[in-house]
Amino acid sequence: MSVADELKAHIETIEESYELFLAYAAQGVSGEQGVKSSGQVREFLQRTKRALPELANLFARLVEERKIAQAERYHAFIDVLRQDAGNALAPIELVLAQSAISSQMIDNLNALIHIRALLTDVFLIDEILNPNAPQAPMAQQ
Repeated sequence: MSVADELKAHIETIEESYELFLAYAAQGVSGEQGVKSSGQVREFLQRTKRALPELANLFARLVEERKIAQAERYHAFIDVLRQDAGNALAPIELVLAQSAISSQMIDNLNALIHIRALLTDVFLIDEILNPNAPQAPMAQQ
């Protein structure tokens, strides 16, 4: 799998998880019901947990692989991405530590600024990776 494909797969995992979280938050699951019905949301939280630590490194590898001109601009964003992914990981791990995951808990997770920042980062990268988007020039060799 190419670096770009691996990065896209991580982004898709995060985006799909967020969509599932929105649907779960709307279900009104609470208390004991949260223990029984939180299997799928827990699985998506785990998938997101695995995807987050790799995002910044994959994007950095892609910039290097493509020999993009003005790479320092990308590296500054990669630092932000690394921090935002780390900031989003902490509340995800906190939710995973709970025996029951209610809709309200997921709704609160979705509302966290750390999750919002990460999603915005991911949406930006996804647009940059879009084959129809203008590509950054490669460095002169």
